[in-house]
Amino acid sequence: MSALKQEKLDFVKGVCEKQKDLVQSINQSVIDKNTDTRNALSDLLGCFRKLSHVSRTRNKHLMEDIVSPISTLRTLTGLPHQNDSRPSNGSIGSFSPLGRKETQSPNGPNPALPITQEPSAKLARAGWVLRTLILCQCPHLIRDRKYHADPTRQLRTFRKCLVGSEMVEFLLQQGTPHVRIHSRSLAIGMWQALMEEGVISHVTNEHQFKDKYLFYRFREDQQETPPPTFEDRQQAEAELTETLALLLQLAPDAIFRMILRKPLGERSAEDLEIIYEELLHIKALSHLSNSVKRELAGVLVFESHPKVGTVLFNQGDEGKSWFIILRGSVNVVIYGKGIVCSLHEGDDFGKLALVNDAPRAATIITRENNCHFLRVDKDDFNSIIRGVEANIQRLKEHGQDVLLLQKIPADGKAADGSQSHHKYSVMAGAPQKMLEYLLETGIDQKTEDSSDTFLEDFLLTHVIFMPSHQLCPELMRHYRINAASCEKDFIIAKKKRVLHFVQVWASIIRSAFYDDSSIAAFLKELHEAVVEDCKRYGLHEELSVVTRIIETKEKFEREVMGVPHRWKVGPYGQIRLLSASESQDEERTEFRRCIKATDEVVFRVYCADHTYTTIKTPVGATAEAIKRSAAEKLGFKDELLLVEVKSTGERVIFKDSEVSVPTGLSVNGRIFLTPASQLDLLTPLPEQDGPMDGTGVILEGLNSLDIAYNMTIYEWDLFSCVHEYELIYQVFGRHQFRKIMSNLDVFLRRFNEVQYWVVTEMTLAATPARRVALLRKFIKIAAHCREYQNMNSFFAIVMGLSNIAVSRMTQTWEKLPGKLKRTFSDFEALIDPSRNHRRYRLTVAKMDPPIIPFMPLLLKDMTFSHEGNKTYMEGLLNFEKMHMIAQTLRIIRHCRSRPLVLDPPSGNKSQQDVRNYIRNLRIIDNQKRLTQLSDALEPRRQ
Repeated sequence: MSALKQEKLDFVKGVCEKQKDLVQSINQSVIDKNTDTRNALSDLLGCFRKLSHVSRTRNKHLMEDIVSPISTLRTLTGLPHQNDSRPSNGSIGSFSPLGRKETQSPNGPNPALPITQEPSAKLARAGWVLRTLILCQCPHLIRDRKYHADPTRQLRTFRKCLVGSEMVEFLLQQGTPHVRIHSRSLAIGMWQALMEEGVISHVTNEHQFKDKYLFYRFREDQQETPPPTFEDRQQAEAELTETLALLLQLAPDAIFRMILRKPLGERSAEDLEIIYEELLHIKALSHLSNSVKRELAGVLVFESHPKVGTVLFNQGDEGKSWFIILRGSVNVVIYGKGIVCSLHEGDDFGKLALVNDAPRAATIITRENNCHFLRVDKDDFNSIIRGVEANIQRLKEHGQDVLLLQKIPADGKAADGSQSHHKYSVMAGAPQKMLEYLLETGIDQKTEDSSDTFLEDFLLTHVIFMPSHQLCPELMRHYRINAASCEKDFIIAKKKRVLHFVQVWASIIRSAFYDDSSIAAFLKELHEAVVEDCKRYGLHEELSVVTRIIETKEKFEREVMGVPHRWKVGPYGQIRLLSASESQDEERTEFRRCIKATDEVVFRVYCADHTYTTIKTPVGATAEAIKRSAAEKLGFKDELLLVEVKSTGERVIFKDSEVSVPTGLSVNGRIFLTPASQLDLLTPLPEQDGPMDGTGVILEGLNSLDIAYNMTIYEWDLFSCVHEYELIYQVFGRHQFRKIMSNLDVFLRRFNEVQYWVVTEMTLAATPARRVALLRKFIKIAAHCREYQNMNSFFAIVMGLSNIAVSRMTQTWEKLPGKLKRTFSDFEALIDPSRNHRRYRLTVAKMDPPIIPFMPLLLKDMTFSHEGNKTYMEGLLNFEKMHMIAQTLRIIRHCRSRPLVLDPPSGNKSQQDVRNYIRNLRIIDNQKRLTQLSDALEPRRQ
């Protein structure tokens, strides 16, 4: 055995000598790629094939200790040849000092190498700051390290390098007064951003940045540099906040590119999901179905070009790839015409040549440095298109597509009890045809597949593509089927499906269903038709269902619509119900009296000289109607503008068609009426500056659990009044639907109110002791809100404490007990926005309702779904977009699928004082003033 091992060792030594000769040969002839180099490479590969054969046939387990895999050898394919047909990723190739391979995936160049030729000034400076602080604070992190690094297992020394996991720890431990790093994944992204520009590198150029025992080196340590001076340390400490903020901003995109640069076979399911979520927001892909985007996530390749003027392809070339611009821009050049246009971030090019299998119609040239692209190669493109098209069934009328169905895998039973291995999902279609398909297949079909949400998606989003005044006539048309041409059983089944549709519609949409005049007329007509059909078709049970719906509607009109309320915009901007009772039960009833379009609202309209008039209008009044009413009372006759003036002095002009004007103001915003010529004269009222004194004394006397309890009760009532349609109105444009969003406005305003309440109290607390006490109080309130599953207030409080006006109070944070510091650090990790708020989403997914969700994130999700996907494609409604929007609305339905039942905290005093306090928060929402107050309390260190 030992003789064999010695024989193999001798063989390996010979191979290594040959490798050394090959490296010298490559260094001498890399430009002209001479024949000797290729022959030397061929000999070397032949030797390793022979060694591999020996290892497979004789004592393989011994060879695993001696020989590295053949993939560790450098090959010529990793070098940037001038006529290399593979596209560049901007990596700057060079031999590592140890002669080891710069690991390269078969899908593209080495992902461990930089994507720029030289670091940008900002990132080079950021690297200098971090390296200086490491050398000053913990110099042991940068040192020579020894490791077995070649096939002979010889111990090699890596000069001046760091360990990846220790680098992550260093970032996490950096001072947190101004900028906090919430998670290890963020720290990885920050280091990766530096690695992409060559500020740091893996010692053998084999790995992207990883939180592992891998060695990395700063660019400066590749040669001898003097140690930092005391002045360097002071300068680095002064620039640390700006450096961390910059890297935190770059981290998410760096993580995304890191995933894209992985070999395709190494992308995890989580990686593919992250890529897919990013693709949803790319303009060039908005016309593609979600199934195509999911397929693209598995084949997209990242490509970058560091130099302006790089030719991606020439006119007349064979089309091999489709490109999407992630960053930068390109010029489109046609022979004889020159530059015909420029393409920018979000645009795509090169697809036409692939679709038509034709030569390139133009030349594409980068018009700036450091352009980034997503690339789909021809074979992958054709495979995806063919695969998707093969699973699409097109229904046509008069030669035009009217419905697109996609076959998808399914594991359940069909309506007839047989086993079904696939089902059809609606991708796009004409709204009338989708309704017809739904009534034929999606109503009474009994299936074990609970994932089919077509009916619910249709009902939650129909206001976008088929509002009730269009939907109701279509339903009556389907109900009044032509009896002469159909069998009786078919007629009965069709009528029952329509009636079941209406029943589900009423149960899902609730108040918006009962409050719709078109639906009221439809229900009356439908009821009369069902009464006529009862004897002939036996629809007695269905008649009772329609009767109950009508009775519920009459009750709604009597108890809700028949009781108009009058609301008032209070002195601090809160919306109050006039003459509201102060008892707890009635107060809860007050907030469950949701704001209706027919309710009246009383508010002030100011002039430029700060005089005002009080007017009363319906909540649903347009800005134009408010303008006319105020102008009449003030005696204005010029061309007028209705304007919100914020506490910062910012002016926002209302469109004439906007509704919910008084309820949609910012926290301390006020409504002004002014001639167009005097717009610049508008200034905030003194009261908009907010309070001069804090309420710390009152707050310290209230129990944290009591505060969280009453906040949750109050905000649950606000949340319960928000109808799902209000989110659609907000995202698609409140002026387009002319429907009120007042309940959503009030709930969103509450989030901002709580957030700025925290900052206001902290910046108005005069003594360090009171600030520390308030800090403890707010952290405890946030903890109780999380226990109550009030995630909206939890986010508001934690974000308030993370506001720069609070986070910069170093002296205050230093006095906070370590346990509370760790608790707050956990809270910050939970609200960490990286990977699309993944931590928060996973946490909420484990909760059972009732839940008060973080509403701004739901609105963000809907906004991305709206802006990243076209509503209509080739004249057909993109129903996959409707499904995405409905998915967000379903989260809201799930969160309040159970009633909130909380027992008041035991052993505490009356809750009345707490209720009054949390409902009347006085706050400062001017960030500039908050920062000034903070600076006065704890001046910046010079």
